[in-house]
Amino acid sequence: MTRFAFAVAALISGSLLVMGTVSTSSAENDACNIKGNVSTRGERIYHVPGQRYYNQTRISASHGERWFCSEAEARAAGWRRSRV
Repeated sequence: MTRFAFAVAALISGSLLVMGTVSTSSAENDACNIKGNVSTRGERIYHVPGQRYYNQTRISASHGERWFCSEAEARAAGWRRSRV
């Protein structure tokens, strides 16, 4: 299991700092099993279980890749479904 910490700062009537952790363990992402992958051309593409390259796709948070819990969530974040 890999964990990393993140911090996000927002200005809402002063400064607000939000901190948390993100897990990239697939065991913890069973409910959120849609893989958001950034292609070599910078396209944000999501893969659902059963698609051709789902099992080969690896998520690297350092490249901006992430897990989604639904296709609607992925689309709302600006990602498109894999065409294969």
